Amino acid sequence: MKKETRTVVYDDELRLEAYRFEGTQQPFPNHFHEYFVIGFVEDGERCLFCRNQEYVIKKGNIVLFNPGDNHGCVQNDGGAFDYRGLDISRTVMSDFAEEVTGKRTIPGFSKNVIFDEEVKGYLRPLHEMIMTGSGEFGKEESLLLLLALLFQRYGQPFERCIPECREEIEKACVFMEQHYAEHIYLDQICRYAGLSKSALLRAFTKSKGVTPYLYLQNIRIGEAKKRLEQGMAPIEAALSMGFSDQSHFTNYFNSFIGLAPGIYRDIFKTGAGGNQNGE
Repeated sequence: MKKETRTVVYDDELRLEAYRFEGTQQPFPNHFHEYFVIGFVEDGERCLFCRNQEYVIKKGNIVLFNPGDNHGCVQNDGGAFDYRGLDISRTVMSDFAEEVTGKRTIPGFSKNVIFDEEVKGYLRPLHEMIMTGSGEFGKEESLLLLLALLFQRYGQPFERCIPECREEIEKACVFMEQHYAEHIYLDQICRYAGLSKSALLRAFTKSKGVTPYLYLQNIRIGEAKKRLEQGMAPIEAALSMGFSDQSHFTNYFNSFIGLAPGIYRDIFKTGAGGNQNGE
């Protein structure tokens, strides 16, 4: 069996995160990110669930996730999975969009799974340059050319990528975003939103693609990432995010991000790539 390796690099110049998972068999539960994801499959096959659609992704496929796109995946062929990806924040994407289009608007992707050799021709060398720490200007050039191609072929206004939400659902989101570090209960969210428990669960899940509890855990993990990037100890990050103990936090973090919290923190302590070998 192929040994599992996970490598993550933060590029200070481009202000984005690049990573590579080799030989992974770990399933990823339904979740979402607050940033854009551009990734491609090197080898293997997975069943991907995204925005209420099901895809079989395999070697050569490129995945495009907007912030808030709920998704999860499981291994489909019994083998290991090799995957490379880029994570780009909304702010950074907006900056690059202005460079490419002349307009400071956040774009969105109209498709989540594509097969495009020309896009791959930019994406793979760019990813390699980031992973190897290249300081050449060709790296930024490749990123701008990649984004220009993606915007041209698969772009749309970001607002159109967001499903319509009822006012009550948005109020529930605001409550969780304001109180994620506390031990909160479902009935508190319901009172704030003005819905019964059953009505909230049905409407929220239909609108966001995840349950309120998973939405809350996504917020906590996202905030924990920021604290770990600043050097906070995993136990402190766990307690500051409302997790009852570090073990619970570590399990959630690893299932959502694919790395242990300490490994993720060390990426930013050293300013270089972090490497984790699977057991």
